[in-house]
Amino acid sequence: VQLQASGGGLVQAGGSLRLSCAASGRTFSSYSMAWFRQAPGKEREFVAALKWSGGSTHYADSVKGRFTISRDNAKNTVYLQMNSLKPEDTAVYYCAAGSGVILSMVRQIRAYTYWGQGTLVTVSS
Repeated sequence: VQLQASGGGLVQAGGSLRLSCAASGRTFSSYSMAWFRQAPGKEREFVAALKWSGGSTHYADSVKGRFTISRDNAKNTVYLQMNSLKPEDTAVYYCAAGSGVILSMVRQIRAYTYWGQGTLVTVSS
């Protein structure tokens, strides 16, 4: 299984970026997909998640209303559209996949088995 994250870069505050996570190596229809991020000197934290099969999405309070997670089944790719970026959004962003993730665990790192390599997002003030 491979998760390939891309789309990071340097952007000014208020700008937008779209991250992509290309998944391969198995069928992900029963999986939950998520984005986490880790800022320098901080712990990895949950950003957003969805079920590959459809249904509700979940967001951290800090990104709600600014970030949107979505998927393209044909391309086996999950996206994170990030708008109104703030300097505090600066971090390495990781995509993750987990099978059988229950609602109470969707924000937990340990719920996800597969991880991408991370893509750096830097937001300048």
